[in-house]
Amino acid sequence: MTRSQKQIPLHLNISEQIQQRIISGYYLPGTKLPSERKLIEEWKVSRITIRRAIANLVQQGLVTTHQGKGAFVTEKHKVAYTLSSPLTFLQNDLANKGIGLSLQNITFELVTATAELQKILQLPSNNPTAYLQKKLLLTDNVPGGVDITYILPEIGQKLATELKQNMTFPVLERNNWKIERVAAIIECTNANLELSEYLDVSLGHPLLVYRHTAYTTHNHPLVHGETISRGDRFCYSVEQFS
Repeated sequence: MTRSQKQIPLHLNISEQIQQRIISGYYLPGTKLPSERKLIEEWKVSRITIRRAIANLVQQGLVTTHQGKGAFVTEKHKVAYTLSSPLTFLQNDLANKGIGLSLQNITFELVTATAELQKILQLPSNNPTAYLQKKLLLTDNVPGGVDITYILPEIGQKLATELKQNMTFPVLERNNWKIERVAAIIECTNANLELSEYLDVSLGHPLLVYRHTAYTTHNHPLVHGETISRGDRFCYSVEQFS
């Protein structure tokens, strides 16, 4: 039996109709949805049905609710980072598009590396440590991603102050650690409790992962990490050079 042949629950039917209004521009980003009373009157359903319909939209990231104020259409803050060669740093790329990038340092500490990280960063077996930095990335002051980076101990110790306040790659370049290449892969993951809180999404929400290792001359690794971002606020584009 197809979906059209099934009886779709009322709350799903209503949320899909509201979704179409949002997509069509009938309800604009940032505007308030009609009150519960008006929605109840329009569809002639119970309050609980309307609340379930709004909850569906919240879960999809289309609507946000504010206690005592109502439900609002989520504003669009999606940005694209161009993956290109030669490398363009994220901050510069977004600035060229008129988008401001800022960060909030969450964690910066020396940790013992796992066996996998030890291999990636080519850490000595007698002292397999690296600096772990977690930072929240905001585009035009809206949380869009969490950056988790492991940094060689000699770099982390020397540049701790700068790294806590700036993006990693530009700091390395300014201090004569030239990045010759970046090996990267884009994957998907789901939000755990920590990520759901930082990125304001539900537990299990699908997220994009940009996992990378940056190398300097002679194929020597400098940092390894991943940027985990909301797909509705961040994406990647590719430019190829001959």
